[in-house]
Amino acid sequence: MAKTKRRKKGKKKIWFILFILLILIGGGAYYVMTHKDVKEAVEKKIVKKLKIVDENSKSRPIAVMINNNHQAWPHAGLQDAYITYEIIAEGGITRMMALFKDQDTAKIGSVRSSRPYYLDYALENDAIYVHYGWSEDAKSDISSLGVDNINGLTASNVFWRDKSLKKATEHTVFTSMEKIKEYAKEEGYMRDTNKDLLLNYSVDEINLNKKEDAKKADKIYIKYSYYTDTSYEYDPETKTYKRSMSGTPHKDAITGEQYTVKNIIITPIENYAYDSYGRQKLKNIGEGEGYYITNGYAVPITWEKDSRKGQTIYRYKNGKEIKVNDGNTFIQIQPLNETLTIEGTEENENQE
Repeated sequence: MAKTKRRKKGKKKIWFILFILLILIGGGAYYVMTHKDVKEAVEKKIVKKLKIVDENSKSRPIAVMINNNHQAWPHAGLQDAYITYEIIAEGGITRMMALFKDQDTAKIGSVRSSRPYYLDYALENDAIYVHYGWSEDAKSDISSLGVDNINGLTASNVFWRDKSLKKATEHTVFTSMEKIKEYAKEEGYMRDTNKDLLLNYSVDEINLNKKEDAKKADKIYIKYSYYTDTSYEYDPETKTYKRSMSGTPHKDAITGEQYTVKNIIITPIENYAYDSYGRQKLKNIGEGEGYYITNGYAVPITWEKDSRKGQTIYRYKNGKEIKVNDGNTFIQIQPLNETLTIEGTEENENQE
């Protein structure tokens, strides 16, 4: 009888201990699942990672000059660029410079020649600079500034002409990430960088509606010249902007899909022609104002760039450096005195 009683007491102790353990485990799980701070910490460290770039990657970006003559449309491969700059060039035409990082894009272009001020933006990203031809000033600056570059005039194996296109020859040059990387390796260009990413990205969604001087931004119109303008229309379902140029949806030649953009930065900067051909110079060393636009809202910002190699810093009006949403960014460097329109639609205002 004594043994039986001891066994029963032992079993009761075991069940009691198990019961306590279950309570502790359950309570801990409940705490983790419900306590906001712990939950957010777990999500940030384990679940949430940037999609637009790998923050841990040290590989250098690749900057490709993109032909934006209307006759060169449509473009190929821009959906893989994490940043794209658009800046005025001679004749009222803009050119774009698309930045790629850790991508294997099979067709990019069409590719066009270099202009000096694009080098400033390749340098601020420590990018390997890809172009087909150059102006004399760009040629001189590439040499004096020590820009790691790949020029189609001398590296013909990196580029090809798409002969199926019924276009002028200068609008048919394309390249690929595979060919660019092979050539960069052969040339001994450094493939890693110690430079920080230009922009500060947030894994958590940024909404600007509570920021100082925020305003609705459902439709954006950016005039560059009589020949070129760029516009965006906000899609609240995807929380991105559909991109158009000169009233035409900006579509990819391979996918046929209209390009969408998560972040837009607009900085009006003074430009002027310096030769009889109309080639431009840009007063981009210094500081100025602009806008950051995402998720249907725009806020005024400032920018500053202290040297050609120095990174442009974008700040809110309170002096704090901006963070941008996880997604691609178009940086629109607009002529200073051209029209810029940012407006909200009544329909989307009612949805707030």
